[in-house]
Parts: sequence; structure tokens; C-alpha cells
Amino acid sequence: MTTSTLQVTHVSKRYGSGAIEMAAVRDVSLSVATGEIVLIMGPSGSGKTTLLSMLGALLKPSEGTIQLNGETLSALAENRLPDIRLRRFGFVFQDFNLLSALTALENVAIVAQLAGAKNGAAREKARTLLTELGLDARLNFLPEKLSGGEKQRVAIARALVNDPALVLADEPTANLDSKIGHEIMRLLRRIAKEGGRSVVIVSHDQRIKDIADRVLWLEDGQFKEMVTMATDPVCKMAVEREKASAAEWDGQIYYFCSLGCRNEFLASPAEFLVS
Repeated sequence: MTTSTLQVTHVSKRYGSGAIEMAAVRDVSLSVATGEIVLIMGPSGSGKTTLLSMLGALLKPSEGTIQLNGETLSALAENRLPDIRLRRFGFVFQDFNLLSALTALENVAIVAQLAGAKNGAAREKARTLLTELGLDARLNFLPEKLSGGEKQRVAIARALVNDPALVLADEPTANLDSKIGHEIMRLLRRIAKEGGRSVVIVSHDQRIKDIADRVLWLEDGQFKEMVTMATDPVCKMAVEREKASAAEWDGQIYYFCSLGCRNEFLASPAEFLVS
């Protein structure tokens, strides 16, 4: 039987009261199975980051419950949450959040040390993870000497070093180019699957949909039917098919963010369809 790592039940988050009350998340329920990778997408302001913050015990819900491996985190006292965040969650941020004065190895090892690992064991675990992520030649580099893709690999190693039950990633490809971002997300998927870790990602990036086991659409603080998306072949932007300009060429329909992209495509379709 499939077990759930994360169980979210009728969770809402409101700010303010009375006439100025605003609901950022509305009556959301979600179950994430052990080893499952869930991608939550939606427009800006839809409540994705607020929801992720509640899932990671960074923010308390106004209503509802959040359980991690059967323990109700939303009911715990605030002074218990920092240790739970350190040991049971792994966080990956779009801006990497690496410590500039520490090397790649030290940025990962320090998290294990904070959780109680001895210095030698922490460094060895950090070395193993970074090597698995292809950074064996960058262990002693400071963040300023690393590329964006390398920084995000360090951030993923840091998120995994304490063997968390759940990894939460907030726009993890936002500062990476398409190819590198997709490669890194595939690496995260492989490592998470091998370790039986659950992953929840919030992102605008349509290009990483294929790494997820399930894709959910959040809009106005609620899960809704997934909008049918397409990629503009000219500018590579994700567009909603129902709202996009469209054109047919060689028996296939293509969708565009604007009439300008549509006209540019129709002037020379083969130019934009080279693999």
C-alpha cells in the first residue's frame, strides 16, 4: 500500500481581518506519497509560495492541518519547529542562499553539523552528495567562483544532507537557463527517487513538467483544473492555449504569446523548428 509522507487537510491562510481580510490560500487539501514528486504551478500571486511556506512549517495555517509522517506539524509549539525544519525538511531556493564565505563543501557540511553530525562525518557526507551531483572538482570553491547551475547543485546537496522526508523547492530553475535547469531537476528527481524522498516544487517553469509524477494548478489560492499550456516556438514562453494566438503549419497547430511571434514564425517556420 502507498504511504503518504505529507498530508494537507483543508488548509487556509488569511491575512488581516474584517473588510481588509485577504485569503492567500483557500481550503487546500493535498496528499504526497512517499517518493512522489509533485509540481505545483500557477500565476504570480496565486498562493504558491504561501502554501510552500506552510508545508515547510515556516508559516502556520489559519485553518486546517498539515501532517508529516503522521505528526501534525501545524499543532506544534513554535519552539519545536526549527529543529523539525532542520532535520525533516530540505529547502531549495531560487536564489541559492549559499554562505559566501564558505566553500561548496562547507556550505553543505555545516547543515549536517547543525543537526548534530561530527565534523568529519558531516564533511564526508557532504563530499559524497556533491560528488554524486557532479561537483567533485568544485568542493573547495567559494560560491562566487561557481556557475548558477553549480550553485543550485550545492543547494540541492545541502537540502539532502540530513536525509529529509520531504524536499521543498521554490522556483528552483528561475535563475538558470533552460538546459541546465532541466538537467538539475532531473538529477533531483533521480536522487529523490533512489532515497524514497518526497518532493514538492512550486514553479512557473513549464519545461520541468516532465520530471514530476503529478502537476497541480493553483489559482486564487485554490487547486483548479490544470490549464492547457503550450510553448511559443519563437520566444519559448509558456502560453495558455485558450488565450494564445494560433497558426497551423504542416498539419500541426502552434501557439504564440503575441501576433508578433505568430507572424515571425509564419515568415520562416523551419527556422524555429530546428531541434
